[in-house]
Amino acid sequence: MAETKTLYVYLLCFLVCSSAAGQDHLSKRYELQEIYLSQVGTREQGGANRGEQVEQYLAAVSFGPGYAWCAAFVSWCYQQVDVEHPKSAWVPSYARKQNLIYQRGQVIKQIPQTGDVFLIWYERLKRPAHIGFVDQWQATWVITVEGNTNDDGSREGDGVYRKRRVQRQILAVGNFIDF
Repeated sequence: MAETKTLYVYLLCFLVCSSAAGQDHLSKRYELQEIYLSQVGTREQGGANRGEQVEQYLAAVSFGPGYAWCAAFVSWCYQQVDVEHPKSAWVPSYARKQNLIYQRGQVIKQIPQTGDVFLIWYERLKRPAHIGFVDQWQATWVITVEGNTNDDGSREGDGVYRKRRVQRQILAVGNFIDF
């Protein structure tokens, strides 16, 4: 009888702790979403990867003005909510195998969700060369928030945009929140 009671106590504790941890991750995703959505509309000032806010993104990864900044934007956002991630301006550094949850049309671990990062492959460069946040994962489309892009979805853009991309454009998605 005492063993059964102890088992129930352990089980109850596990369920409560698991639920609390799940809420923590969900809360972190909403905090992150609030941060990256607040940046939509930020534009370079004077072009050439410059401007006060763009330079803050770059400084978050120890780069000065003038560098491509899509990954620096992702890093800056993660830093605002204390999510462990590669503090890097190099897009491929976010393709860590242990964090990949989706790759080339296949769900590996879980369906991408708000706050995960997507990577786009550029054949000319033979590597992932653009990154941003998944805001909503839909059946065919992905609503994203990404820096250093434009209305056309370029990786050499002029600001932070909320975009709608076809899922097949996405090479991979990484989850840095639930790890």
